[in-house]
Amino acid sequence: MSAGTLDKNTTIDLRKKHVGPSCKIFFSHDPIKIVRAKGQYMYDEKGQRYLDCINNVAHVGHCHPDVVKAGAQQMEQLNTNSRFLHDNLVLYAQKLQATLPSKLSVCYFVNSGSEANDLALRLAWQYTGHKDIITLENAYHGHVSSLIDISPYKFHQLSDAEHNPSVHVAPSPDVYRGKYRADHPDPATAYADEVKNIIEKVDKKGGKIAAFIAESLQSCGGQVIPPVGYFQQVAKHVREAGGVFIADEVQVGFGRVGSHFWAFQLQGDDFVPDIVTMGKPIGNGHPMSCVVTTTEVAEAFMSTGMEYFNTFGGNPVSCAIGLAVLDVIVKDDLQGNAVRVGRYLVSQLEKQKEKHSLIGDIRGCGLFVGVELVRDRVKLTPAAAEAQEVIYKLKEQHILLSADGPHRNVLKFKPPMCFSAEDVDEVVQKIDHILTELEDALGLKLHSVSDKENEGGKRKLLTEENGHQRDAGFVQSRAHGPQHTKQGKRVKT
Repeated sequence: MSAGTLDKNTTIDLRKKHVGPSCKIFFSHDPIKIVRAKGQYMYDEKGQRYLDCINNVAHVGHCHPDVVKAGAQQMEQLNTNSRFLHDNLVLYAQKLQATLPSKLSVCYFVNSGSEANDLALRLAWQYTGHKDIITLENAYHGHVSSLIDISPYKFHQLSDAEHNPSVHVAPSPDVYRGKYRADHPDPATAYADEVKNIIEKVDKKGGKIAAFIAESLQSCGGQVIPPVGYFQQVAKHVREAGGVFIADEVQVGFGRVGSHFWAFQLQGDDFVPDIVTMGKPIGNGHPMSCVVTTTEVAEAFMSTGMEYFNTFGGNPVSCAIGLAVLDVIVKDDLQGNAVRVGRYLVSQLEKQKEKHSLIGDIRGCGLFVGVELVRDRVKLTPAAAEAQEVIYKLKEQHILLSADGPHRNVLKFKPPMCFSAEDVDEVVQKIDHILTELEDALGLKLHSVSDKENEGGKRKLLTEENGHQRDAGFVQSRAHGPQHTKQGKRVKT
């Protein structure tokens, strides 16, 4: 039986029977069956079109013809492992490296962001001879065991006894809700000093820092944009302790931020990581990823005497697809589009902020934008239930958006890079209408937002986690400022 011939209920039944129950699905009470996609649009089995605002994997657009053609043509000729010489591997490595600072010159090709980050840890451990890792609160770096250990987004669900003692968590450099905010005279230094303090504490206990790892812009953590200068200072502290800096570009690389090809470059030309990991957009939906590092780190990894081999990493088909993605980014001016459309998106959202008290903050770069919803702009009371209501209402109007962050109250825009100004108008108009209805129902008014739970009457809202409904009624966090509530289980997007 060919794909796409089953009715939706049969697909649901078979999934329940044969797919692990921990593999969650969006909108579990009424999941969407997607059968095809093109550009920034996805289509269900009835032909209904959905505007995709969240798919940073289909980076240059779903099923881009140039990418599909490159993969198909190479698959007709050859696909094998990298133990054989093939031009695609070296040409892709050369072209990829040309987008990076010259210091980052050695590539290891793997198949997923998780593989890339796991390998990055191995490189760091071998190069430094140290074991301890510093990560950021709310960070997510992958699903394999080594990465669950360094992903508070996941391991917050575990007991303290289950936490890896060689992993240390630094505050997220969030200048809106974090420990040091926009009104701080130097949040970059303040947050970097937190890392320095961790290093000193580890040293006193006899530990040694192998690496600091961070997403260049935190995605699951709530679309957090670190203050400029933060990475430079952290890198200085970490390197003085004998460690390396790992920049995780799995979510935000390949021109998404518009002004630069890599999000770490937003920090300035004087910052270069020791290791960069990449994934998701690299293959536009094809499973591939990469770790790029310095000659010194690569040589130290070689000195173990252990050969590194990855069966599918860097195969000719993957590299052909990777080359096509790089070409399309340039040919279709997708970086320029990210600048123009991203700027327009933010400007339109800012107009909504002037109208809607629920919008507390708008932040982002290019086509990586977050809208944080709050019930009180002074206390920053997270509007988690309202955020999920927005997600559901948009889904009913055939727009796909997600919410994330430690309180699940940040609307996440990370669409395919072909997203247009017309798409912005469509989604912002619908968000405007939804927020108006919500605020009317909750009795919320701009400049007079009450933090009292019963103000204007309670309304039971759908509360779900990226499409997964949970029976919680109206959820409101009591956490303000740098405090955090204990969160329920969350599902990675």
